[in-house]
Amino acid sequence: MALPDPALPAAEQPPDVNWHALAPAEAEARLGVGSGAGLSEVEAATRLRRHGPNRLSERPGKPPWRRFAEQLKQPLVLVLIAAGGITAGLGEWVDASVILGVVLVNAVIGYWQEARAEGALAALARSVAMPVTVRRGGHRRRLAAHELVPGDVVLLAAGDRLPADLRLVHGRELHTDDSLLTGESLPIAKHSAALPADTPLAERANMAWAGTTVVAGQGTGLVTATGDATETGRIADLMAAAPELATPLTRKMATFSTWLLWAIGGLAVLTFGVGLARGEAAFDMFMAAVALAVGAIPEGLPAAVTVTLAIGVARMARRRAIVRRLPAVETLGSTTVICSDKTGTLTENAMTVRALVADGRVCAVAGHGYRPEGAIDFAGQPVPVAGALRECLVAGALCNDASLRHEGGHWKITGDPTEAALLVAARKGGLDEHTLRALYPRRDELPFDAGRQFMATAHAADGACVVYVKGALERLLPRCVDRLAADGRPAPLDPAAVEAAAQALAGQGMRVLLLARAVLAPDSPLTATGIDNLTLLGLVGMIDPPRPAAVAAIRHCHSAGIRVKMITGDHATTALAIARQIGIPGERALTGRELAALDDAALATAAHEIDVFARVEPEQKLRLVRALQERGEVVAMTGDGVNDAPALKQADIGIAMGQGGTEVAKEAAAMVLTDDNFASIEAAVEEGRGVWDNLVKFITWTLPTNFGEGLVIVAAIVFGATLPITPLQILWINMTTAVLLGLTLAFEPIERGIMNRPPRRLATPVLDGALIRRIVLVSLLLLGGAFGLFLRELEQGHTLAEARTVAVNVFVLVEMLYLFNCRSLTRPFWQVGLFTNPWFWGGLTAMAVLQLLLTYWPPLNAAFHTAPIGIAEWGEIFAFAWLCALIVGVEKRWTAFHVERGRG
Repeated sequence: MALPDPALPAAEQPPDVNWHALAPAEAEARLGVGSGAGLSEVEAATRLRRHGPNRLSERPGKPPWRRFAEQLKQPLVLVLIAAGGITAGLGEWVDASVILGVVLVNAVIGYWQEARAEGALAALARSVAMPVTVRRGGHRRRLAAHELVPGDVVLLAAGDRLPADLRLVHGRELHTDDSLLTGESLPIAKHSAALPADTPLAERANMAWAGTTVVAGQGTGLVTATGDATETGRIADLMAAAPELATPLTRKMATFSTWLLWAIGGLAVLTFGVGLARGEAAFDMFMAAVALAVGAIPEGLPAAVTVTLAIGVARMARRRAIVRRLPAVETLGSTTVICSDKTGTLTENAMTVRALVADGRVCAVAGHGYRPEGAIDFAGQPVPVAGALRECLVAGALCNDASLRHEGGHWKITGDPTEAALLVAARKGGLDEHTLRALYPRRDELPFDAGRQFMATAHAADGACVVYVKGALERLLPRCVDRLAADGRPAPLDPAAVEAAAQALAGQGMRVLLLARAVLAPDSPLTATGIDNLTLLGLVGMIDPPRPAAVAAIRHCHSAGIRVKMITGDHATTALAIARQIGIPGERALTGRELAALDDAALATAAHEIDVFARVEPEQKLRLVRALQERGEVVAMTGDGVNDAPALKQADIGIAMGQGGTEVAKEAAAMVLTDDNFASIEAAVEEGRGVWDNLVKFITWTLPTNFGEGLVIVAAIVFGATLPITPLQILWINMTTAVLLGLTLAFEPIERGIMNRPPRRLATPVLDGALIRRIVLVSLLLLGGAFGLFLRELEQGHTLAEARTVAVNVFVLVEMLYLFNCRSLTRPFWQVGLFTNPWFWGGLTAMAVLQLLLTYWPPLNAAFHTAPIGIAEWGEIFAFAWLCALIVGVEKRWTAFHVERGRG
């Protein structure tokens, strides 16, 4: 433990002082301030100059020019730029303009799709920017939060958002909502007593943290840290340190591009060398090598990737998942582990009464959230709300300071979620709290206190005073002398049976409250010591219940080979109970304190073997994500709080909650769920897998054309023949077919059975052996058909322009029919559905029209050196294209047969 050094001024104390381990008087002495008067204005100004404003440092985002320049860093694009520059230097202005135009279009598309603001740190800064009440020079003052300094005395009231980290020195029924920082689902009762030095952050009840909210009570605290030194600032540093990870798609595309460039470069050098050896002119061979490079590079690939991902974004938006970073679309498809927060994602983030124990019977309460709809039954049958059960609901509604309202089509609460749950339960039993409060007006109260752990309210009723009490069983059960029976009369109390019932509820992850009452004389004062001789009314078991859709979604994820892990700041018992209810396996939950004691090797093992983690702090979430990634897992992380932001940024894909999530979490994440529902993640995974499938279909379709064009040029050089197609014609083929034919594959619907496959491992290449074999097969077919028909036309006396026109149309017609086979890489195209993709037919029609214009329209004839051809030539072209389609169909069926036989 690092203790403050009395010799150091307050502003120079080390940042790791354990303020929670100091008594209030010690904290005041170390900070050089008295809570009764506060700092003087002179001292506050001095500390403000030393520490700077109470705001988080904002890191500069990426400038637009740099973002645009990064679009040009892809290996394929760099080669195109070089080819365009060389052709421009040689005076081939048309070719150079087309090549560089392709580069510019790709860069612009990528820039606009990927441009996004790095606003996470700015959102963190906004989360603490609000006015605050302080005591300075003995006077209360309202200050802007950025004017706070260490040692300031801050006065807190219900509804305030904490402006800095505070050591509490006074408090009256003070409760704060720390869920955004710690993940704790219930408000925390605060106090001022010193705690052990090794107390975890989530359990430091004498501290209040920047960005959290006061939900009840009043208090006074000393500012111990401002700006970047706060826990929120520390999280900002963790976010800034988290690298921008390359997604599986970008990594695979980089590897694929590098492999492709080596192959193309080697082929170009070989072509140049062979030509020189045959005595050809160096200039001609150089242009042939450039033509080969331009032909073999799939210029449409960068644009196809971008458009396919953009279509995936649109589809996910319809399924309530908004993608902020384009490559994240595909990342979901390769996810192997989903690390999910509990509160609000797997659960409804609404405390709900699930069980009422009255007169020895455990009654189940149906319904979800704060909507007051649902039955109360016993053993599956509706039960009358009378006797002990009715009094139990009355006590919960009257010993209560929360309120429930219907607003904008939704039920909303004010106050403690636990008390709101009691109001909802009462309404489900037909009891309205407004009517009850009018019938039994409150005349006195004892607010909940962390020391006594119960709340009591006194009500006027029929000339007497009825006291209703709710609180911890261990504090109230010893004060009970009897219980209320079903007929409303007192009955003997069996404390052991009550404790057993409470333990059964707690074992299901429920929070258990005891409800009791006493009847006093009308003029009796309400005191803590006077709460005695109670009549037990019953027990209430409540929990933040699992989302029904999350159960099915987790089951589907498991069938898809995806492990789901729960990482929460909530208690281990609650986390494990919820995990079991929703289908996450596990015999135990590992706590944050246990995680802190593990070295990296032990942590990696625990991260792999254990599926439930509780009382986890922000750095530990980060460590867990990194440990999984080091084992080769593709990790999706969900979260909604400030404490989740570093892990959201570190994960391969961070998923924030759109409704209940903080702006900090949304800015750090790559995807935002508009309905905060885990089931939407499963839908997004399905879309991500579909995106990857369509990308592979495009690559499988486009590469044979590029390789075929390259092989045609190599063959011409080797055999000393005239080039069957020119570089400009190659660009025409590549760009028109990529846009009109290839991009239609991006609109292919998701194939059935996609969620029954295991996740794609990181080591899996883009193309497997079967697809490489198919690409080579089609490339050789294009070489034979284009080169053969080109030579045949010349032998029959046709002009060079006519022969080249035939060769160009061979490439295009074969691609058009090959597109049918690429709609599914494993099944016949008619099983996909002939009209499930209308873009497919539109693209084929537009491509046919363009080829007719290229062949017969004089302006295009002059620009691309083509010429009209006759019906006989078209017959030969069509016959060869149909033959290629038949061969590919047979090869696809043969491959599928052997794959199925291998599985059997």
